[in-house]
Amino acid sequence: MSYIRNFENSNLLRRRAHHLIPGGSHTYAKGDDQFPVLSPGFITKGLGCHVWDVDGNAYIEYGMGNRSVGLGHAYPSVLDAVHKTLEQGSNFTRPAAIEVSCATKFLDMVRTAEMVKFCKDGSHATTAAMRLARAVTGRDLIARCSDHPFFATDDWFIGTTEMNAGIPKAVRDLTLGFRYNDLESVHMLFARHPGRIAALIVEPARGDEPAGDYLRALKALCHDNGALFVLDEMITGFRWHNGGAQQLFDVVADLSCFGKALGNGFAISALAGKREFMELGGIEQTERPRVFLLSTTHGAETHAMAAAIATMKVYEQEPVIEHLHRQGTSLRTGLEQAAARHGIGEFFRVVGRASCLSYMTLDENGLPSQAFRSLLLQETIARGILAPSLVVSYTHENQDIERTIEAFDGAFAVYRRALDSGVAGQLVGRPSDVVFRKYNQPAVPLASLPHLVRAKTEVA
Repeated sequence: MSYIRNFENSNLLRRRAHHLIPGGSHTYAKGDDQFPVLSPGFITKGLGCHVWDVDGNAYIEYGMGNRSVGLGHAYPSVLDAVHKTLEQGSNFTRPAAIEVSCATKFLDMVRTAEMVKFCKDGSHATTAAMRLARAVTGRDLIARCSDHPFFATDDWFIGTTEMNAGIPKAVRDLTLGFRYNDLESVHMLFARHPGRIAALIVEPARGDEPAGDYLRALKALCHDNGALFVLDEMITGFRWHNGGAQQLFDVVADLSCFGKALGNGFAISALAGKREFMELGGIEQTERPRVFLLSTTHGAETHAMAAAIATMKVYEQEPVIEHLHRQGTSLRTGLEQAAARHGIGEFFRVVGRASCLSYMTLDENGLPSQAFRSLLLQETIARGILAPSLVVSYTHENQDIERTIEAFDGAFAVYRRALDSGVAGQLVGRPSDVVFRKYNQPAVPLASLPHLVRAKTEVA
């Protein structure tokens, strides 16, 4: 098995990127601080579940564009639709006919919604939902699930994190938190802030599934207290069910937000919901003040709409969800068995739904550890696997799963040594860090790590 150590071109690009781009990338989750020092800095191409970096190293990938690529990179039918549409232009003075086609297809798939408006990313959609909820209720406060890590780049959410510099306290104080699967925490919020909460926003599921009738009970609590019930389906949409997790769990949201897998990597997201609320952002209702809902120059680019339509057709016509669950289940089983063989089953845990897995790395004391996460990433990257999560796509075949389990098996041997003798002796450079932190750690100059650029060797 080849052992990848050559990141010479990546390291050259890193220096330039950090000089030109704050953070060195345009997405925090893709930043250098999220990966070990021995990692690819830049990807040149992807095909199916495989990607190649600027040094020519090949990987089986499990990040899948931060879960936005459900079918696989450069999926043929999606690319064909994009190519044909781009030949006719991408952006006009008036709406393109494909906007109606895309809305029709989306509402055919997501039957819990009555109207939809598209934009480019999840933050615009969730923020529009919060603005709409405030307009509907005449209230200012928002409650977001504290157990779910990300809802938007906008102030109403980022102000609740450690990375809240630049956000006025008055804005930060408008967002409250509650716990997932904990109805009592929501009861307490409504009791402390009677008549003031406009909406609750929560992911239908993440690492944990809703317990029993939790989502419907949460919706009832919202309505009993005059608040809107908003579901963030950026991740669960088109991974849990073709109609979203709300269809799987038999609950209808007042408003819901979709994105990521909707366009198989192309930039498109959606705010969907009940007509009585969505119409406030239109031009036909005359009873209520107008809501500036969503208006983006590039929000309805034709090629992104074409990608979404083509993607939804594949989900509709082929067993995509079933494949994701089957391959995710195989991956989970294989990794858990491999971890048990190395005696680290208590320190490495696979979590989440089979179609959207992630993992936990624990230290010798059983505590979550960025150092051990970095070590595992370092060793799996070296063996040709790029897995910041364990998210499968429609193009992950059996041989890819088998190859991945084999690579993790080798990495687990190193993990075991680190548990026994210390992680510092196994990890090259600094550990990765969490995105939401108050301050940065001092950087380690690349020049001080001459061993970063090595020829490929063989794993014993």
